[in-house]
Amino acid sequence: MSEKYFITTPRYYPSGKWHIGTCYTTVVCDALAEFKRKDGAEVFYLTGTDEHGQKIERIAAEKGVAIKDFLDERVGALKALWQKLGIKYDKFIRTTDGYHEKAVQKIFEQLYAQGDIYKSEYEGWYCTPCESFWTESQLKDGKCPDCGRAVEKAKEESYFFRLSKYQDKIINLIKENPEWLLPVPRQNEMLNNFLLPGLTDLSVTRTSFKWGIEVPFDKKHIVYVWVDALANYITALGYKGEDDLDFKKYWAATETHGEFAFAPVVHLMGKEIIRFHSIVWPALLLALGIPLPKKVYGHGWLLFGEDKVSKSKGNTVDPVVLSDKYSVDALRYFLLREVPFGSDGEYTNRAFLTRRNADLCNTLGNLLSRTAAMLMQYFGGAVPSYAAQKTGIHSELAVQANELFPKLREYIDKLLVPEALNEIFKLLSRANKYIDETTPWLLAKDPAKRDELALVLYNLAETLRISALALSPFLPDTAQRIFDTFGLKAPKFFAKNDKFGVLKPGTSVVIGEKLYDRIDIDKELALLDTENAAKEVKPAPKKEAKVIENKPEIAFGDFAKCDFRIGVVKACEKVAKSDKLLKFNIDFGTEERVI
Repeated sequence: MSEKYFITTPRYYPSGKWHIGTCYTTVVCDALAEFKRKDGAEVFYLTGTDEHGQKIERIAAEKGVAIKDFLDERVGALKALWQKLGIKYDKFIRTTDGYHEKAVQKIFEQLYAQGDIYKSEYEGWYCTPCESFWTESQLKDGKCPDCGRAVEKAKEESYFFRLSKYQDKIINLIKENPEWLLPVPRQNEMLNNFLLPGLTDLSVTRTSFKWGIEVPFDKKHIVYVWVDALANYITALGYKGEDDLDFKKYWAATETHGEFAFAPVVHLMGKEIIRFHSIVWPALLLALGIPLPKKVYGHGWLLFGEDKVSKSKGNTVDPVVLSDKYSVDALRYFLLREVPFGSDGEYTNRAFLTRRNADLCNTLGNLLSRTAAMLMQYFGGAVPSYAAQKTGIHSELAVQANELFPKLREYIDKLLVPEALNEIFKLLSRANKYIDETTPWLLAKDPAKRDELALVLYNLAETLRISALALSPFLPDTAQRIFDTFGLKAPKFFAKNDKFGVLKPGTSVVIGEKLYDRIDIDKELALLDTENAAKEVKPAPKKEAKVIENKPEIAFGDFAKCDFRIGVVKACEKVAKSDKLLKFNIDFGTEERVI
């Protein structure tokens, strides 16, 4: 039976422009999923959007558009971005999908029927951008501890999930399964900041806005966005739906540790939402009697300067511009290689261009160009057969290449993508060094060393083939161009292709365009600065200040005659046959007035 592998990104919130930070998790998941596919696993890769909540309702209202129209435009832009970046997901779920909404209602009804959800009243602090409730003690300087923005006092009738009931189980889950929540600092954060101080029950409905999934038996309530959004991981597979075959296939328990059963599921998300995935989500699954995911990983942030790349903070980097200008694979490579997975990483244009030059142009591109050129010059454009014995320096590349895929599998299982790529480029660097050690241009001058020259060039060509195979989940276009040089199709699977010696002598070589041209970084940075400056919006010319004429002051006695009242506008409508008049119904507490 083949390995099952279900991997997910978080649900992305379509509140603004998509940016390079949005791409980070998605590209990492894509690489992991594709590696597993090529390694023979049955893979299901899920991504999508979280489309409910007060923030979406407000943004659409501010823009003066229907909520669904606003969402459709944002989702369309996201899918187009994923297509551009070569993301091969198996399903894209929207939390506004009808099947998801129905399944969430069934989940809510089940939890209510079994007593895990109850009705009460909530009072606390709410952060609209994060869709999160906080207690007074959790606020940081009176603001949201996650995003640092203002919070609002909220008091309303609510249904609550008995999160406190599962506190001890989740503590045991984290302590007894050290590989479940990673990286390790996330374990300490969840235990020390939330679990050990004590969990409070979680408010899971709202009544102050309407854009959400209605509670089926109490329609003035909508299901709180995090319960709605988290449930997508199982509803996307058909849980509580008409066809749950994918759920039975990918969410079935494959291993048990102590009291916990685990399904072959990997959740990846940014560290800012790890609390919901490592505390709320397992509690919901335990309540539903469903196996837990095998791994929850909260990676670090991609920083811009010293701040998180975020559309809400205005420090975005456009992935479309970078892809069009420097190639999709160059962007994918930076995201996969530059950021230590689990820690924060920093994006700068200089770091991006430097990594592109050093690895993709110098190490990989030059190796391919030199090897192909020598094959054309010395062997008429064909991979030679060799008779020389593969010993000493000539055997080292083969040994390192044969060790490559076992190391890659180990890194991928641990979600260490930068380390996996580093291993591939260690092999490529060794091949470049091998050229300097063997000096094939000197061997070509000595007819007696023809066999050794053939061996050297075969080793280089085969190293490139194995490297292309290893790179194919990460840099698919680059890998295919290497295969094209040797007139080969990219294998669908690693099996039978991941050992040194597969490349057949006589294989024709075709020299195409350079993989990557070297960029003059300082000139390019200057050009980017000029382009960015041209895009900046120039401030509007200052208007001449109007002179305001102050009216005569009045005595305090006259001021005391004024009657000021605070009221709530209950209704407002246009007055017939008038362009400027409005009719207000205002509740002053003791009376209602029409103004």
